Amino acid sequence: MATRDYVKRGKAPRKKNSRRQPPARKGFPLKWALLAIALVGAFGYGLYLLSQTDTPAPTQPQQPTAPAKPQPKSTLPEKPKEKWSYIEELESKKVEVEAKEIPQSTRPYLMQCGAYRSREQASERKAMIAFQGLESQIKVSQGEKGAWYRVVLGPYPRKRQAERDRNMLRRAGIEPCAIWYWE
Repeated sequence: MATRDYVKRGKAPRKKNSRRQPPARKGFPLKWALLAIALVGAFGYGLYLLSQTDTPAPTQPQQPTAPAKPQPKSTLPEKPKEKWSYIEELESKKVEVEAKEIPQSTRPYLMQCGAYRSREQASERKAMIAFQGLESQIKVSQGEKGAWYRVVLGPYPRKRQAERDRNMLRRAGIEPCAIWYWE
């Protein structure tokens, strides 16, 4: 099969752009006007019919066989006697609650928010944490593969305080942060 050479073919001749004339506006839409007049007339006729009908008379309620004694409007009925005596019993009761002591850890906690190969990266993370109002430190750890710069916060006497700071850093977009015992 022979290949075609589209380059030598050239562009197709342009067609002359003839301007279309917008269609001439027709006259007044008579059928829509007649439909609107018919609808308004039907609505008016319906309102006229409603105004000419009589309203139904209210039905009389049935009279009871024995007439009740009329109560004077200015006096209140007697207060009913209470069936229960819990109100008097509760007034003399005292509630005693024993609070459980939270076990204190003997070791403090630390929070690590990154370990980096370069001191500059660790300093950047430390600055981001400082913008949140927390103080962090950079600790150097020697491992088999060389030096690591860890960004740590703490020590915290309770884990709850470390978790509060971790949640604050998480809301600021600084994560992951791990909480461990202080070494």
